[in-house]
Amino acid sequence: MLAFAWVGLMLGAIFAGWRPPGWTMTTISVLFVLMLAAGIWAARERSRLVRETPLPRFLRRKLMDSYPHLSLRDAELVERGLRQFFIACQRSNKRFVAMPSQVVDSMWHEFILHTSAYREWCDLVIGRFIDHVPAEVLGRKASTNDGLRRAWFWACRDESINPKQPSRLPLLFALDAKFAIPGGFVYLADCKGVRRDDGQAQAYCGESFSDGSYSGDADGFGGSQSSSSSDSSGGGDSDGSSGCSSGCGSGCGGGGD
Repeated sequence: MLAFAWVGLMLGAIFAGWRPPGWTMTTISVLFVLMLAAGIWAARERSRLVRETPLPRFLRRKLMDSYPHLSLRDAELVERGLRQFFIACQRSNKRFVAMPSQVVDSMWHEFILHTSAYREWCDLVIGRFIDHVPAEVLGRKASTNDGLRRAWFWACRDESINPKQPSRLPLLFALDAKFAIPGGFVYLADCKGVRRDDGQAQAYCGESFSDGSYSGDADGFGGSQSSSSSDSSGGGDSDGSSGCSSGCGSGCGGGGD
């Protein structure tokens, strides 16, 4: 990281008009391309580690203790959902990412209770500690939805789903309904035609992340309207928030109605 910082400062000085003695523009261009390639490789390697680095096996057992109707295969699917959430955290450049699933949150919570193992895993795989607070639901203010929009965008990208016109839900947003989790958050990829159905009264819509019905930023996936204050200092009209951030603890993000 220090090497990248040094190269960044060097390039900044070069673009400002200063050039090390003997350096040609070709040398500078090659250096820039190498730095870019190194950054791309590092990001891909982080994603690979999130997907492949083993999680403690006891997490599945603990999850099945909490939800006895889940099978081992179900617990493995929830673990995949947790990895998908960590990928969103890893790709969001240390900005807040909200947890949209109660059942995935339950496994995450169990993991973080084993502080030493969790910290070591985070440091090795993600490169920073990921704080935990309870799961949150889609709210009506843009400032409280930035974290969920990031989770939605990167979960969709992870499965090659168009986040603006989803044909299906990404795993992270589908698990609560799939496993009939009590108090879980139910999402539908497309709510057209079912919005008035009483049976779906508590369902949240995938297109709500992009059509402006909840936030005024139809194109701003990843929280383009967010500020450092909304990422770290509060959750608007929420009574609880959830997600990953870098060291801001339970004050991060927002959610709820």
